[in-house]
Amino acid sequence: MADEEKVQQKEDKLENIKELGTSELPKADDKIQVVPIIGQIEGHNLSSPQTKSTKYEHIIPQLISMERDEQVDGLLIVLNTVGGDVEAGLAISEMISSLSKPTVSLVIGGGHSIGVPLATSADYSFISPTATMIVHPIRMTGLVIGVPQTFEYFNKMQKRIIEFVTRTSNIDEKHFRELMLQSDELLNDMGTILIGKQAVDHGIIDEVGGIKEALAKLYKLIEENKSQP
Repeated sequence: MADEEKVQQKEDKLENIKELGTSELPKADDKIQVVPIIGQIEGHNLSSPQTKSTKYEHIIPQLISMERDEQVDGLLIVLNTVGGDVEAGLAISEMISSLSKPTVSLVIGGGHSIGVPLATSADYSFISPTATMIVHPIRMTGLVIGVPQTFEYFNKMQKRIIEFVTRTSNIDEKHFRELMLQSDELLNDMGTILIGKQAVDHGIIDEVGGIKEALAKLYKLIEENKSQP
């Protein structure tokens, strides 16, 4: 029986590595839970096996579990994403923003495309000095049927993203649209590349920093949250 349990534990560990990128799930007694959002945001369509992805059907139950767990005091969201499924990314962003527990985000490599609202969804956001963020309009790829309807859908989706980012950061709508529609930084595309402090200067991210600063801020927010009646 012991051998069977060991085999099962090994299989579970391999499954965690395959699906979640970690050999162990976060422990329930940890006061701070780390939520990694790495690679491409995978929505209803599966990414290729060669693509590193974060699956929204994994992240959402984790967020709900952390919200319900009384032993969890705060969440640290670590981002290094190229973007991905817009609907899924926005859904995750809204869930993070609606959590009652303190949250801090940290962009360590890139927070591109839908990674921008994911970064701003936390109560406070950091970006490492060399990390990049790409702000650009929603792209359309593949065959488009019913162009007027499709355009209207993408236009509404873009408005939702703009509304969310301006609601959860210090950038206003006009300035954010200007960054999205710049045509002199991205080859054959529109948008703006922001590196480290530039994201702070434009009001998208709160502060430049790393793990030390992000954890210190999260502990501070947790203490402030506990002191409230």
